[in-house]
Amino acid sequence: MIRLARIPLPRRTMEYLERYDDRVRSAADPRSQAETLWKRNTTVRTKVHPQLRQMLGRMAAGHERCMYCGDNEGCAIDHFEPLALNPLRAFDWANHLLACTVCNSHHKRNEFPRDVEDGSPLLLDPTCEEPLRHLRLSLPTGSYTALSAKGEASIRVFKLNRPVLVKGRTDAYTRACVFLEAWHAAHRCGDRRRAETLVAVAWNQPLADVLASMFHQAAHPAGPALFAGEGDLYALLTDPETRAAFGSGPTAATGIDASMP
Repeated sequence: MIRLARIPLPRRTMEYLERYDDRVRSAADPRSQAETLWKRNTTVRTKVHPQLRQMLGRMAAGHERCMYCGDNEGCAIDHFEPLALNPLRAFDWANHLLACTVCNSHHKRNEFPRDVEDGSPLLLDPTCEEPLRHLRLSLPTGSYTALSAKGEASIRVFKLNRPVLVKGRTDAYTRACVFLEAWHAAHRCGDRRRAETLVAVAWNQPLADVLASMFHQAAHPAGPALFAGEGDLYALLTDPETRAAFGSGPTAATGIDASMP
């Protein structure tokens, strides 16, 4: 999971959301009304869904990757707080994320754990907070461990350590090292265009959270120990020029900074 920035919707789309939000809130049965409007209303399906999907795709890492696993194509508009549990947020732009079918329909579904003391959500919303404060990725093994209750719940609900993701992250680590070395060679030769292309392509790879974690962990006081035996890689990850080049994250156009701690 990688930090993402939410971008504003076009005015017309916001007007649609506000209109349908009012209808839900004024209904005798908000849940039934929300489900009917969201799933079956022609205007919502033809004018609202496509615009939301497009804007979420622009926010997502890589080529419209799922905002939870970062691996699969995001093909569904997910209600972070499920519609079935809180229909009043059905048309809340801040409650919409891009998810793949596996994360959305197979794992998360309507599960939405809350803190027993204050009722706050225990799942991570990558558009609201930095996932790396709650999750630590073991780069050699590709597995996440939790740094907080939110991290623990997110690993469990989204199945972030399912085998296909773990294997994918170990491959992504190897790819990231190749991109960093290629960028360094291009930068050293003064080939600015190739260097910029390599940065963009590196961030567009699936599982961009691996590259983000590499920069994050290299900056940690324990960085030398974490990258023991990989001195050249550690030097690259801590080099100010490398960090400046890669620091804009996967979608620089939206101001996202996924790589810096």
